Amino acid sequence: MSDLRKYIRDRKKKDKAFAKGFDEGYEQFKIGVMLRQAREAAGLTQEELARRLKTKKTAVSRKKKKWGQVYNV
Repeated sequence: MSDLRKYIRDRKKKDKAFAKGFDEGYEQFKIGVMLRQAREAAGLTQEELARRLKTKKTAVSRKKKKWGQVYNV
């Protein structure tokens, strides 16, 4: 187990608010990753995805920031 995993495990045991926030944030991050992978597998840009969802690209971009900015939904 890495030092980071040990730190997270120990911190979650000591701090319930941290544990809840970490788990929720991690779930949102995973959703962002899955959405990006699905979008790319379908060969869609963010703009094309927004059009299909009948929304604006800015809405897709906002979700990107909330759901795993690193992976750029």
